[in-house]
Amino acid sequence: MDERKTMFSGIQPSGDLTLGSYMGAIRNWVDMIDDYNAFYCIVDMHAITVRQVPADLRRRTLEQLAQYIACGLDPHKVTLFVQSHVPAHAELGWVLNCFTMFGELSRMTQFKDKSAKHADNINGGLFTYPALMAADILLYQADFVPVGDDQKQHVELCRDVAIRFNNIYGDVFTIPQAYIPRVGARIMSLTVPTSKMSKSDKDPNGCVHLLEKPEDIMRKFKRAVTDSDTSENCVRFAPAEKPGVANLMQIYSCATGKTFDEIEKDFTGKGYGAFKTAVGEAVVEQLRPIREEATRMLADKAYLESVYRMGAEKAAAVSGKTLRKVYKKLGFIARCARPGRHICNVSAAPNVLPARRNSGV
Repeated sequence: MDERKTMFSGIQPSGDLTLGSYMGAIRNWVDMIDDYNAFYCIVDMHAITVRQVPADLRRRTLEQLAQYIACGLDPHKVTLFVQSHVPAHAELGWVLNCFTMFGELSRMTQFKDKSAKHADNINGGLFTYPALMAADILLYQADFVPVGDDQKQHVELCRDVAIRFNNIYGDVFTIPQAYIPRVGARIMSLTVPTSKMSKSDKDPNGCVHLLEKPEDIMRKFKRAVTDSDTSENCVRFAPAEKPGVANLMQIYSCATGKTFDEIEKDFTGKGYGAFKTAVGEAVVEQLRPIREEATRMLADKAYLESVYRMGAEKAAAVSGKTLRKVYKKLGFIARCARPGRHICNVSAAPNVLPARRNSGV
């Protein structure tokens, strides 16, 4: 039996994975690969709260899986799967909708933000998707959820819903905690350094993608926003005063392992031009093996299919156990009387009912 704590997280395949996703999330997942019983999901069901081109969604889902593995997530050590391949997510999502209050959902800042960005498509799924996110986490009895500061509100809602359910039905769900890494937790846009780097950024120069060509990455870093400081120590970590420089220092620190003090000393008297070039070169070298390995795997669709099928089977086994417990607590009739079976085997004679017992009257 695995005695390790359980961790769950997921990223939407709504755009190409970014440097922010890697440094803020995936790299930390890799560092913890032996420490937790981890489930990492490609949350394609969340992605459709915004209209998607079907062919693009399929392509990005496979690309994201390939990048997960290329970044160092070994599918034999962690469970990698596609959310829509495990129906328990949608099933528990509906149940938790019934235990999540309207007021709680209406206060979610991401709903407000996305509603403003997609005013022509403010759908019910966009409003209730925090309940589905809670289902994602609670299905695996997750102890920890690695998130950035902007996602803490969702984990808090998940905790509230789990506690509410447990107070009614007993200890059904593990109450998860947010896991926020101290370094690289929030990488900002290269052009608007007060905003998080996002794959949905309208300015393509603000975001670096993992599979981008080296020359494109260098161009973006050379154009990155800094400030007008021309002093000898212009490269210094002062987030409030110099957000653009602080963001580049954070990225350079993640790429090289150097401390902020070391970076300041290295670039004393050198100016922003030399600093931005160095940051770009460090990122290019860090992403080069990831890009090459992901490209190689994308040419082997059979391998990627074997990975997501294996992951879905493992995820279904764990999530199914939780869902059956939830359904029993709610009073739903079990699908099959034999323990350990997910569904009854009725395929042999689907249109034939068993003979009705004679009452003897």
